[in-house]
Amino acid sequence: MSNVINLKINNTPVSVPAGSTILEAARAAGIRIPTLCYLKDINAIGACRVCVVEVKGARSLVASCVYPVNEGMEVFTSTPKVIQSRKTTVELMLSDHNKNCLSCVRSTNCELQNIAEELGCNAQKYIGETKFYPVDDAHASIVRDNSKCILCRRCVAACKNYQTVSVIGANARGFDTHIGCLFEKSLNETACVGCGQCIAVCPTGALREKDEIDNVVRALNDPTKTVVVGTAPSVRVALGEEFGLPIGANVEGKMAAALRRLGFKHVFDVDFAADMTIMEEGYEFIGRVKNGGVLPMITSCSPGWVKFIEHNFPELIPHLSSTKSPQQIFGAIAKTYYAEKLGINPKDMYVVTIMPCTAKKFEKGRQHQDAAGVPDIDAVLTTRELARFVKRQGVMFNELPEEPFDTPFGIGSGAGLIFGSSGGVMEAALRTVAEVLDGKPLKNLDFKDVRGMEGIKEASYKIAGLTVKVAVASGLKNARTLMEKIKKGEADYHFIEIMACPGGCINGGGQPIKSAEVRNFTDYRATRMKVIYASDKAMTLRKSHENPAVKEIYKDYFGEPNSHRAHHILHTQYTVRDKY
Repeated sequence: MSNVINLKINNTPVSVPAGSTILEAARAAGIRIPTLCYLKDINAIGACRVCVVEVKGARSLVASCVYPVNEGMEVFTSTPKVIQSRKTTVELMLSDHNKNCLSCVRSTNCELQNIAEELGCNAQKYIGETKFYPVDDAHASIVRDNSKCILCRRCVAACKNYQTVSVIGANARGFDTHIGCLFEKSLNETACVGCGQCIAVCPTGALREKDEIDNVVRALNDPTKTVVVGTAPSVRVALGEEFGLPIGANVEGKMAAALRRLGFKHVFDVDFAADMTIMEEGYEFIGRVKNGGVLPMITSCSPGWVKFIEHNFPELIPHLSSTKSPQQIFGAIAKTYYAEKLGINPKDMYVVTIMPCTAKKFEKGRQHQDAAGVPDIDAVLTTRELARFVKRQGVMFNELPEEPFDTPFGIGSGAGLIFGSSGGVMEAALRTVAEVLDGKPLKNLDFKDVRGMEGIKEASYKIAGLTVKVAVASGLKNARTLMEKIKKGEADYHFIEIMACPGGCINGGGQPIKSAEVRNFTDYRATRMKVIYASDKAMTLRKSHENPAVKEIYKDYFGEPNSHRAHHILHTQYTVRDKY
């Protein structure tokens, strides 16, 4: 059997690998077919019927996203029959859709809106009964509005196939069909981890993050508050996309400038806190290895992952590092060490973070995240929220100059920067652990075996005469695989890094939303990741333990990593949660 299929699409000859769909073949021929439900690898169900095409000899239109090509096939993607079918389908969707587009967070970046405009749809053509759904906004991170849902099931697929969390699905049947939770519970009453991958794949505004912009505005206009902001490593390689810049553009300098123009008094880089995380987590790992502690030790930077293990593998909680995430370390240091330096009462300091992650909104409200007696973090804005805030305030982002972060917490190493990619936390830790244990500088700082988009990566390194076995997983489906191996006694790793989102923070649930077309045919995650590693490579300061600001804070305040004071301020505890 031939490995190549020859066919015609709109009378254009095209050759594609055997097993390709019409949708993929059309793309190879330079022809775009619109889709709504299809997502490569996780949701090929042919349900929405927006991608229908004519195939010569077929009795009816076929869904191009699931229909395989065959030798000699002739396909027509834009005949009057096809266009009318797509138009009718979309108009029927609009008949039961909340059309408050002018105030919707997804306006101009809504796939339904864009297809409706492209097809010349009449949103009022079919008027009849509509279903009422109350907005579910009880969750700390995610808001669900089923009045804007088109039943594409992309969110269901992401929750099940990317994350194996599976807390949402199709309830009821017929006209009453809707996406919901078991027994119609609120999302807040389930084992949802708040990762936001459902938001990232939603084509409309049916899912969105809980907006905190107004809270931040109030704080910025409160004369009693000293407002501090810190930006996560991966935000700088995604924020520019919200302003029309290329995927992966590094806008670190413009971002710092924009935050000052929004009114923030102190503009810092959470890369510094990532370096602090490495010091605490790295020395914690060394202590476990030397003193017979629980191994493998697992990273605790990703709050979606932490909540996942609390729900699904509570017996493995002792494997988690007790070190707080960089976000929480940033807030804890700001409200203790920095507040003392400024002579400010911690309750009068308002700490904001800019994160690629919706789960960070939940994390700030966890127990044991209040080192100074008040919450370490007061507000979390996603990358998307920051973009909306910048636009709302009339700041012309692309016209801004490049400006540096403020000191002392604006100093971050390349090790802190690569936290934004899957494998980055592991590599950053290895750079420090290897030098501390070996007592000499590393000849090569690049631990490339743990880099990349693979779901699970494994490697072994000789450090101080010990063979250290490590594993890296991104996406909770892959995390579950590793946890099952640990439960069965099949994992002989020493150290494991886990990120809840596939690819890590560069693909966090709070990052700029990419349409299905981009997600299906462009590796935007790899592009962002490449920029992060290139930026690290170009830096002089590439090790957490060599960060001068980190050295100073240990000298002046903490004494040494894992000291009593460090444990009180920079470490946390976990809790067992219901499985469902």
